[in-house]
Amino acid sequence: MDKFLTFGIVGLSTGGIYAVISSGLVLTYTTTGIFNFAHGAAGMMAAFAYWQLTGGWGLPVPIALALVLFVLAPLFGLLVERVIMRPVRGVGEVERLVVTIALLTGLIALAQWVWDPNVARPLTPFLADREAIAIGPATMTWHQLITLVVAAAVAIGLYAFLYGSRTGVGMRATVDDPSLARLNGGDPVAAAKAAWVLGTMLAALGGILIAPSIPLDAANLSLLIVSAYAAAIFGRLRSLPMAFVGAMVVGCTESYLTGYLPQNEYLPGLRIAAPALLLFLVLLLFPNPRVRGSVRITRSLPTPTLQGTLVFAGCLMVFASILATTLSDPDVISYGQIFPMSIIGLSIVVLTGFSGQISLAQLGLAGIGAVVWAGFGTSGNPLALLAVVAVSAVVGAVIAIPALRLSGIYLALATAAFALILDGWIFTMPVDWLFSGGGAEVTPIFSGQRAQMLFAAAVLAALCLLVVWVRRGFFGRRLIAMRDSEAACATLGGRLLVTKVAVFALSSAIAGLGGALYGMQARTITPEQFTLVAGLPIFLLVIIGGMAAVGSGFFTGVNLAGIMHAVTVLWPGAHHASSLLVGLAGIGMGRHPEGVVPHFRESWNPLRRFWLPLAAIVGALWGLRLLDVVNGWVLTFGSVAAALVLRELAKPRAPKTDADVPLEWRGVRRPWLPSDREEVLDGLARS
Repeated sequence: MDKFLTFGIVGLSTGGIYAVISSGLVLTYTTTGIFNFAHGAAGMMAAFAYWQLTGGWGLPVPIALALVLFVLAPLFGLLVERVIMRPVRGVGEVERLVVTIALLTGLIALAQWVWDPNVARPLTPFLADREAIAIGPATMTWHQLITLVVAAAVAIGLYAFLYGSRTGVGMRATVDDPSLARLNGGDPVAAAKAAWVLGTMLAALGGILIAPSIPLDAANLSLLIVSAYAAAIFGRLRSLPMAFVGAMVVGCTESYLTGYLPQNEYLPGLRIAAPALLLFLVLLLFPNPRVRGSVRITRSLPTPTLQGTLVFAGCLMVFASILATTLSDPDVISYGQIFPMSIIGLSIVVLTGFSGQISLAQLGLAGIGAVVWAGFGTSGNPLALLAVVAVSAVVGAVIAIPALRLSGIYLALATAAFALILDGWIFTMPVDWLFSGGGAEVTPIFSGQRAQMLFAAAVLAALCLLVVWVRRGFFGRRLIAMRDSEAACATLGGRLLVTKVAVFALSSAIAGLGGALYGMQARTITPEQFTLVAGLPIFLLVIIGGMAAVGSGFFTGVNLAGIMHAVTVLWPGAHHASSLLVGLAGIGMGRHPEGVVPHFRESWNPLRRFWLPLAAIVGALWGLRLLDVVNGWVLTFGSVAAALVLRELAKPRAPKTDADVPLEWRGVRRPWLPSDREEVLDGLARS
């Protein structure tokens, strides 16, 4: 009984912190309609700022608390609302989701850049010098008591604010019908500002309360939000009382698992993955009509051509050949990851770009492919890749089961929970056919790294052709129909069950293949290479590149394993800066949801006229590099410079016409034309 009571107090205290954090999450979602994946990262930044003020600069605790909670957190909330969230209010759900994930990634990178992750930063609990309060045979610290009181006060205060004050009612009305709220004197912009300020303050409060209990680590603190996600889903993202109850259930479950779970070498990871398991179960078991909402992609997506993809595949092989013949042995290992990373990115194109299903577990699925190859491919026989594809596809089909009733942010949460279960529990089990509790040796198909890299490039080229063939066929048209409207697709006879399971299986098979090739190139794999946090930049870069563009996979691989690695080589301290840039690019993507790759293809299209001179220049530089006349940087920058110059020469020079006169001056500076009327009507129709 003593043990039960002791772990019950710990669970209630932890649940109180989750209640504070989930209240901020529910408040933001209820009043703005945006699910903030970066909510935990805001709390993490507040915890680091609080440590900096107290432990780093020696300020008294009350002053540091006031500065963090009433100055820094509100300013950060206002900045996020004004600079990041307000510009993306009119875009689709996927883009808004990506912006918050980008903010999460950027904040983790910023924290790791500013505060060295290898330095311990302990925080002292509140009133730690006072004697604990005795409750029967158990005791409660003052920090735990303060946490419970604060959680209850936050829940009661927020409920009274949202349902009893004019401002709170106006905030809720803005979400239900912004136009009607505006007609009745409401101000949607002010409501959004208030929501982000209050939500960020609650995240900061939760971060400061939980930081003394765990190591101050940017990624771990940010991912503690998973428990708050589960509590918020208890309340269906709308009910504060139910979110409070859910937080207590989650906190007590974690605590009793810690106290009563049998001592077993397979179970320590279960305690770590418990919040993710709870989130996964809550998403599946709790009925919620909003869960069945679909992702709405508000624009048409282009259909790739087979001819263009053949050219792209040929360019891939030329690029791989240049790398294989010019790079040093260590560089081949590093830059050779471009192609496996591209394959993992291509799996997201199939799933999210073609069918509108969101998965944050693609790198975890790649990890499954890697361990399957490590187990079946010990002899290097390429036929073992069939086992990789089959196992990965089966796992993907299993993930598709929750996808039958989840979509949008709920599917993203479920797949994120699945990824956390993989890297927190499954991958850490001390079994031979996984990572053996540490790392696993991987046997490549080709003993030479250069041949192995060319093989990976060939697989990527073949997969690009396969994906385009699928996209242009019957299955691809059904995927597009399901993405545009699941209800309409089902009404017209489309079988959603089969389609979803098939696309998840196809995407997972591609990701598993990429993971196996990744392991072959690296020769050794560890669980840390396939975590949720490591996979977020891949997801972000695919969306930045253009979620439905086949070239986005290669765009992802080149940026992650090519450009970022090169920047780190030139500037060794730039690793975190590179990750921060990915986050910033993801935030900026909200203003250009169509992606970078389509713009890139359009802007470089004139170069097709001069492809022969370009090929001659690149070939000449390649030959000089092989003769050791120039180094690799001359080859790289010389090729880029030649492409830029030839593109400028190839651009058509359109003569200036009267159409260059701004629309509002036509009829004044030049005669009014019938085409001007059509342009005005077209502009009015778009507005």
